[in-house]
Order: sequence, then C-alpha cells, then structure tokens
Amino acid sequence: MVKAIVGANWGDEGKGKITDMFAETSDVVIRFQGGANAGHTIINDYGKFALHLLPSGAFFPHITNIIGNGVALNISALIKELSTLKAAGVPAPRLIVSERCQILMPYHVQLDTYEEERLSDRQFGSTKSGIAPFYSDKYAKVGIQVCELFDEALLRERLKTVCGIKNVLLEHLYHKPLLDPIKLFDELMVSRDQIAPYVGDALGFVKNALAEGKSVLLEGQLGSLKDPDFGIYPFTTSSSTLAGFGCIGAGVAPGDISEVIAVTKAYSSAVGAGDFVSELFGDEAQELRSRGGDAGEYGATTGRPRRVGWFDAVASRYGCRVQGATGVVLTAIDVLGYLDEIKVCTGYEIDGKVTEDFPVTPLLNRAKPVYTVLPGWKTNIRGVTSYKELPKEAKDYVDFIESQIKVPIILVSTGPKRHEIIRDRHGS
Repeated sequence: MVKAIVGANWGDEGKGKITDMFAETSDVVIRFQGGANAGHTIINDYGKFALHLLPSGAFFPHITNIIGNGVALNISALIKELSTLKAAGVPAPRLIVSERCQILMPYHVQLDTYEEERLSDRQFGSTKSGIAPFYSDKYAKVGIQVCELFDEALLRERLKTVCGIKNVLLEHLYHKPLLDPIKLFDELMVSRDQIAPYVGDALGFVKNALAEGKSVLLEGQLGSLKDPDFGIYPFTTSSSTLAGFGCIGAGVAPGDISEVIAVTKAYSSAVGAGDFVSELFGDEAQELRSRGGDAGEYGATTGRPRRVGWFDAVASRYGCRVQGATGVVLTAIDVLGYLDEIKVCTGYEIDGKVTEDFPVTPLLNRAKPVYTVLPGWKTNIRGVTSYKELPKEAKDYVDFIESQIKVPIILVSTGPKRHEIIRDRHGS
C-alpha cells in the first residue's frame, strides 16, 4: 500500500508534521522530488528540525528512508542534515540514496544565483539552491547520476563535457570565473566517500517492500500551485509537485497509490514570486505572519518572510483536484483565534466576471478576490485534540472549507507539535 502526502497550495502547508505523523505507522518513507530548496519543519521529543532532503521518517528507527531518483541530491546538504540529527541525539536513520538519483552540483547553485542577478527585477523568486539549472541539466542529459561517482573514467569525461558547456555561459553571459573539471572531480571524490554507505538499489528495495505488503509513504515537497505544468508557471519549481510524479520519482506503479492526502492551511501562505489573489498586505499581513506557527511565517530554508492571505478556496479546490486528493488535512487553524471575522476567497473576478475555477496564469494576473465572511471564534484553541471541544464558529469554518474544496477533511491540526491534532471530526 502506498500513501502520498502532498501540498494543496504553494507549499508551506505544514506537511512536515503530517508526514512525520503518518510515517510512524509506515515501513518506508520516500522523498520523490525537489531538493534542498524547501524544508519540512518537524517538532518532536528531540527538538525542532527543518528537514530539506531527509525524509520525515528519519526520526523512527523502524523506517527505511529513501531519497528517490526524482530528487535533486545536494550531497553536502544531506551530510549536514545527518550531522545535525546526530548532534541532537537522534539515532542514525536507516537511509537509502537511489543510485539513479542525480547530483546537484556546485555550479548549479552558482548558475541559479547568477541568473537571478541577471534578471534583476524580473527574477522568479528563486531560493538560489540550484534547482532550475539542475533539472535543466537532467532533461538535457548532461546531469551526473550518483552511480557515475563510482566510475572514475566515465565521470572525468562527463565533467569535461559539461564544464565546456557551462564555461561558455559563465564567460560570455554572466562574466564569472570558469569551472575547472579537475577540481570538480576531486570534490566529487570526497562526496562519493561521504555518500557511499547510503547508496543502493532503491527501486528494487521499494518493489520488494510492496511485494511483501509493506506500507510506503511518499513525501512531496512544495504544493500543487508550484507544479511546472499545473501551477502558476513560470513562478513554479522545476520538478512536478504532484502525487502522480511519485510513480516516477520513487518508482512505484500508478495502481499502487491507494491514498493521496493533500495538506492545506486554514489560511494561505507562500514564498516566492507569482500571483497570490487573496494576499494580505501591511499591518494585517504582519499580524497574521507573526502569529503563524511557533516562529511565525518565515521560510524553513531561506528565512524569508512568507506572503500570507485569507484561505483561497478557488486555489485549494484546484490544488486538491490536480493532486487527485482522497482526503485533506487542515493545518494551523489555531492561528486564526485572534480574529473577529475571517474571510474566505470563494471566487475570482476576472474582467468583470466571477469564476470559481482556477485560471491559467495570464488570467490569474487579472483576478480579484471575491470573499465570503465568516465569524471568528475569538479564543485560543491551540492543542485541542477533541473536535467537540472546538467552538461552534471554528467547526463551522472547517465545515465551510470542506464544502468549498469538495474533499473530506480527515484531520485538523491545532498546533505544530505531534500531539496537537484532531483525528476524528465525527466522533470525539
């Protein structure tokens, strides 16, 4: 059985906690796309952690964690994460890095940074983690696979070829220092020694685990609206953020995925550029941002202040739809307890007409929010674990969102910690 945990929005929905929670009852947890450009925040008995590459099952000794072939593998970032866990007293996780995974190279980060500098005020809001250059190289077939680290003659030839290509850009477009393939090779030999204990046949392991009836959890990064096909292109990431890509990035068959759990916040937040119809500004935005989570709404990777706004039912319904969500987890509802009234964006006005359908980017640029206003509950519900203990207004808010997104809300998170969650809306 395979279950996927994915984001319904722009990312930053609170997937780390939810993946951590579902991981506890899983045998295998797989990161299937993205890289160290975004983080999942997890709070547990060991402390607070922002995982960027390690799967969220890393805190459970019974779980095999897999970095799948769809991931942009920054080896130095992964080794740093492992060291951080060790320093905090976390037992070494069981980890397999797919031999087919491709390596995010130092020049990917450099090229990402240089391109954002060149674009100036037209930039895409990149985290400058090298993600776009990495995936460009992967699909141009000039990327470096982990398995190639163990064939030195092949690796030298591949580096010579790719440096020739990159140096043309560095010299004539960016006017930056050129790459040295010999130096890169030496650096990769160090990386090879660091990563070697973890490298393995991830595909074979997953196929065998499924044949034995094991429970597999797919962990997605970012959310539906950052998908390069169905998101707010071009202000997206460079790998597919959809559960369906888990079949490719982790090596599971489409028929193996039995559940797709989409995570969405009780309000909206995003990092990076692109249209955000229900966005708030000024003091109103800063108040919501400062109350979001334990440390406020700031990116787990970049530390950038997140853009925040009212819950966008149009975007969230669309996000759930493209994910093929079978259930939804609503997070951070406790954050809204200070408000007298709460707005929900239930439609977009585009060129004088109101639509409830999420549009393509050129139309999204012209969209204005249409709001429905609901009463707030004006009380602290942080840590409530029984649905019947929620104020009526909070229950009504959950019910209203469920009616808008048209997917059952199966869990309601009332805080960032593991136990701060309502598991049964219709029981206790």
